This record gives sequence, C-alpha cells and structure tokens, in this order.
Amino acid sequence: MVSKKRISRRKFLTGTAEAALGAISFPYVITSSALGQAGSVAPSERITMGLIGIGWQGSGNLNSFLAEKDCQVIAVCDIDKNHLQEAVNRVNEHYGNKDCATYHNFRELLARDDIDTVTLSLPDHWHSIPAIEAARAGKDIYGEKPLSHTFKEGRAICDAVKRFGRVWQTGSWQRSQSNFRFACELVLNGRIGKVHTVEVGLPPGQSDYEGTRHQKEICPPPKELDYDLWLGPAPYAPYCPAHVHKNWRWILDHGGGQLMDWVGHHLDIAHWGLGFDYTGPHEIEGHGKYSKDTLWNSPTRYRLTAKYPKDITITIAGGYNDIRGGTKWIGKDGWVWVDRNQQIDAEPKAILAEKFGPNDIHLLRSPGHQRNFLDCVKSRSATITPCEVAHRSVTPGHLGQIAMLLGRKIRFNPDTEEIIDDPTAARLLGKAMRSPWHL
Repeated sequence: MVSKKRISRRKFLTGTAEAALGAISFPYVITSSALGQAGSVAPSERITMGLIGIGWQGSGNLNSFLAEKDCQVIAVCDIDKNHLQEAVNRVNEHYGNKDCATYHNFRELLARDDIDTVTLSLPDHWHSIPAIEAARAGKDIYGEKPLSHTFKEGRAICDAVKRFGRVWQTGSWQRSQSNFRFACELVLNGRIGKVHTVEVGLPPGQSDYEGTRHQKEICPPPKELDYDLWLGPAPYAPYCPAHVHKNWRWILDHGGGQLMDWVGHHLDIAHWGLGFDYTGPHEIEGHGKYSKDTLWNSPTRYRLTAKYPKDITITIAGGYNDIRGGTKWIGKDGWVWVDRNQQIDAEPKAILAEKFGPNDIHLLRSPGHQRNFLDCVKSRSATITPCEVAHRSVTPGHLGQIAMLLGRKIRFNPDTEEIIDDPTAARLLGKAMRSPWHL
C-alpha cells in the first residue's frame, strides 16, 4: 500500500515539488493549536509574510495583516532604524516571542525561501524595483497605490507579475467597501441610463503630514536613516527633513502630489463603475498650478479632462468647487455619487434601495482588502485590485501630469499604450534611474 505524500501549502505556492519527496512523520502527541484547532491555524496552512517599508502606511498594513490568523509575519525591512525597531517590537509583542527577523536591505528579505508573500509600503520612486524583484523571487505581493512612479515602471511591474505567475493586490482598498461596490453596480446595471460624464474630485494642496514644511535647510541626515538608500533610483538631492517621510509625495522626483496620491482611489472606482478596468483615455488635457517652492514642486491645484470610449468624458480635479470630492457618474436618466465614510447619493434617490436580480451584474464582494489578498494567495485567483487594473487606474494621472507639464493635449492609444505623434511627451512616460539602480 502506497501512502499519499502531503505537500505543504508553501511548496505549492512556490511551484516546487520538493514536498512530494518523502513522507512527513508526525509526533505521537499533537496539540490542538498545531492542528489549527481551538481558533488557531496549523503552521503548514499559514501564509508567511515579510514587510518592506514600515513607516506610515507600512505600519497600518502591518497591523491589518497581524489581525489575520492565517498570516504569519516573520520579517520586516526598513532603512530607518526607528521604524524598524517599532515594527519588530509590534510583531514580537503580538506573537509573544522574539522570532521576527529584521533587514536593512530588501534583497536579503526577498532571498528567504520561507517567505510566501511581501507587503511593499514604500515611496512612489521605490515601487517598481522591489516589486519586480519580489515577483522574480516567487513572492506574492501586496503593493501600495499608485502602482508606479512612472507609466513605464507600471508596465514593467505588470509584465513581471504576469511572467512569474504571482498574485498581486494593490492597496486601492475602496473596492473592498460595500458603498463603492453598490454605486458601481448601479451604474453598470444601467440604473442612470447611458453615462456621458464622470467627475472625479481629489484633494488639492500639500498637507504637511510630518510637520516639516519649513525644515528645508540642508543638513546631515539623522544617523538612524540610510538617506542614500532612501533616495535609491531617484536623482541625488541633499538631505533636509522636509524631503523625506510622508512629505516626499510633494516632490516630483519621488511622488506626484495629490493627483497621484489619490487617482488610484477615486479614478479607480470610476473605471470600475464603467467597466473600463482594462482600457483608458484616448485623449487628455488640463492645467495645473505648480508650487513655486524649489523643493515641494507638485501641483497644488489641477484639472484634467480625459476622453474615453463610448463618448464618455472624465474630469479629474483638485481645488475646484464645482467638482465634489469622490466619484460621480452622470447618465441620461440620473447620477450616482460615492465617497468614503460609507457615503453614497443618487438621483433619482429611489435607486438607492435597488435590489439586483440574478441577471444583473454583480461585482466581486471582498471580505476585506487584506483578507481578499490572502484568500487569493491560497486559491491562485485574481484579487479585487490586480496589477493590470491598478496600472490602468493611474495611467490618466501619468498622462495628465505630462499634459500639464508640457501645456498641451496628449493623444494616447490605450491598446498599444503609446502617446501618438508627440516624441517629447512619449519620453516623459519614463525616467532615468540613478546608478546603479535600473529595472
């Protein structure tokens, strides 16, 4: 009689067959916790995770994944020693041990073959390289929005995720909220008639999240921060407190201002409600008020107009009173508006009590954004915000930034993903990286 060999979930996820060699022997006494009973999860069924970048957003992601019983955080990585210490203390306190490993170099974390998944919570200019290397290393990835710092980096991330067969979830968590899903279902099921206009309201300005707005005098970086590695592929710039941690997003070498900080949320929802997850605009133009500050140089006010298939126009704006924050679809027979804090409104209001039938369109119901990711890691199915969808959601932001910087209309082929008849604009789809970093 031949006994069946038990293949661990981790070996299955990494695509190896090593676990099929040799039977696994069990001890005579097995505790209920080891078997996954009594509210615990058996070790062989746990998804192991390493977190790269554990500052502001990273700490929030850490807490979310620690709350999932079948996720085991075993490593954290950051180039700020203070962030690193806070994170490892949090992990060890949660598990009641001192097992969590710490890393300064993300490549050392990725080299571990006992890590199934990684969470990337990094400044925008650091999104692409760790993502591509994580996919190459066989890790499934939870990455933050916007997907990429440049359009070309986004395409490279998507290509790597597809090539290496990885599961990807983007932190565009609004798709996991019931009010956003219901609003999209109303639009997709024709409850406001044919849509002709969409208004996407994003925040304006430059919020001083770190309280360092006026600390722009050049000085040595603090000892706990590896500033050269923090810069990484971005152009060299001397250190000042206003340059890093949270406020990097107002510097175009690192982020894209409020436009790129939010386009992966509210425009992502606009696309979802239109069925435009895998397409994009064929034309975009706009104008922005760029900060005259020599460091914080992102647009503080902006308005973009994008032309889409089916004669739909989408306006993306920040700082204009006629565009309400959130996402609003306007159709022949009414409108639907949705925003955070479970807000939703519509005209006619009667459709807010709508019940969808079996023949209507039903979007994926997510049990929670992190939970959806872990479930898909197990099933190998697509998440609610996969890589390609996230790339398409931020493409109008990339194109709009180019249109504003050049002061002219951009024509774009969403099928070939090429800017038409404008070589100067086309070159701005990517940026050179500081040596030795490259895609």
